[in-house]
Amino acid sequence: MVRAGLSAAVLVEAASAMADETGIEKVTLSALARRFGVKDASLYSHVRNLRDLRVRVALLASEEMTGRIADAVAGRSGKEALVAFADAYRAYALAHPGRYAATQMRFEPEEVADSAGFRRSVELTYGMLRGYGLREPDLTDAGRLLRSSFHGFVHLELGGGFGHSRAVGESWARALDALHVALENWPSRDGTEDGTQDGTQDDGENR
Repeated sequence: MVRAGLSAAVLVEAASAMADETGIEKVTLSALARRFGVKDASLYSHVRNLRDLRVRVALLASEEMTGRIADAVAGRSGKEALVAFADAYRAYALAHPGRYAATQMRFEPEEVADSAGFRRSVELTYGMLRGYGLREPDLTDAGRLLRSSFHGFVHLELGGGFGHSRAVGESWARALDALHVALENWPSRDGTEDGTQDGTQDDGENR
């Protein structure tokens, strides 16, 4: 029998809150069932298994995070867009560590194929980088640089990995200054004056 009031959306919201409270690795079907006072079997009418539940949490988080980034970068370009993008990224990760961690899982292509959040994230990243005059394959390379820089920083910050007395926010701001300089002075590739002249087209894939 389906428990009245339970739905996939309700379960995903509860699992997302649990992830932020205790960590995505502690989100289990048994723990979620206990939160609602039902048996584990009651959840299978709404989610297939634990993997399905965690992927749904990641998809929700991706939509939330991307929405905030989109709002932040609207009408901005160059360094203003970079800083707005990065600050929105970091703010979401710090406010919702469990949901953020879910977005960093390794996904099968079919699991995220219909995800508006993940697709929009790529579009926003590439759109911001095009403002620096970059084209493929430099778009992919620069996108990977930003992702690894942002994720590496917030992962260490969330884990208490910065023990120096200097304010973490100051280091974040300086890191963004450095990334802006790197993007403005993107290194040249074989036979071109800089990284913007190859003329190839972006294929839109998440790399």
